Amino acid sequence: MTAPVDALVIGAGPAGLMAAEALASAGRQVVVCEAKPSPARKLLMAGKSGLNLTKAEALPAFIRAYGDAEGWLAPMLAAFGPDQVQAWCAGLGQAVFTGSSGRVFPVAMKASPLLRAWLMRLGAAGVSLRPRWRWRGFDGQGLGFDTPEGRQVLRPAVTVLALGGASWPRLGSDAAWVPWLQEQGVEIAPFQPANMGFNVAWSAPMTPFFGAPVKGVALCVGAQRQRGEFVISATGLEGGGIYGVSRALREGAALVLDLLPDLTRAEVEARLARMRPGETASNRLRKLGLAPVAVGLMHEFGRPLSAARLGQMVKALPVPQLGPRPIGEAISVAGGVTHASVSAGLELRALPGVYVCGEMLDWEAPTGGYLLTGCLATGRWAGQAAGESAAGDGAPIR
Repeated sequence: MTAPVDALVIGAGPAGLMAAEALASAGRQVVVCEAKPSPARKLLMAGKSGLNLTKAEALPAFIRAYGDAEGWLAPMLAAFGPDQVQAWCAGLGQAVFTGSSGRVFPVAMKASPLLRAWLMRLGAAGVSLRPRWRWRGFDGQGLGFDTPEGRQVLRPAVTVLALGGASWPRLGSDAAWVPWLQEQGVEIAPFQPANMGFNVAWSAPMTPFFGAPVKGVALCVGAQRQRGEFVISATGLEGGGIYGVSRALREGAALVLDLLPDLTRAEVEARLARMRPGETASNRLRKLGLAPVAVGLMHEFGRPLSAARLGQMVKALPVPQLGPRPIGEAISVAGGVTHASVSAGLELRALPGVYVCGEMLDWEAPTGGYLLTGCLATGRWAGQAAGESAAGDGAPIR
């Protein structure tokens, strides 16, 4: 079956739903196709540990977190940044609060109440959601789908692609779309894991520490120094502190830990000098205030733990890592549709009438609210641009 459609959105994650909302606000008749049985599965998964919506900080600092993509994302984030995200949540009846780190969460903490309210509003605006409609690429002058009713081909007047990146493929972001766009002449930077853990070849004595948090340390990676917390896992290192330096580590920088960041090396060595001669290294480290897991790290990477080396290793402990965990485990990705491939309105230059947004785009941001805000902002931007394009009853893709 081939059918004309006014405005089509493929992908019902945060970026796709925001694009659908912007299209509906522009008066378009919107159809959202989602491969999974239900929408926004990655959003719901993220919300299980507390949905970090955005970060309450000054807009210039917020935008700088996007690194190389700061320049071209700046207008989108200025139009829908931290303040607008919070107001949008309030408009859905979801109160928010700001934590001590500036991170903003819904009072309910979970994503499900927000998503239910959002879907109700989209439904009231006439947005039609079609679950289990899996896009299978271009089909002549249309887009082909596998659906519960069999093969379907849609010929939309405008299309917004919000298909995600390549992390958490079981939740829908499987990057199956990459070759289809490349065949149409779209440039796509290779996907790489972002905000991910790193492999470490632990020795047997570290086994009791698997699952233990390492708190109150500074992670030093090249010129970057960041206070943070991470977890020792059976495969290596995980957690927010590691994610914050993951890009530099992925690009080859070494990881060095300052286990007592509130003390200078001279202060550490002065405390060590006051201890009784002949004490074991473990006792000395415990008396410095190191937690058992930090003492374990010193034994793992700081040997030989001679009295002369203790102060140096406490303040600059090298941690050899063997590269990032697989992209399917990463929170997000770097890579995707390049800046050069899209117009200012996120329309594909090679495919007029087709827009892209969210993690499909080649941008990278740390955790802490930047990821979700980036998806919402780019989805809204693409939806608005698509909504303003000439309406029609179905136009060829090429």
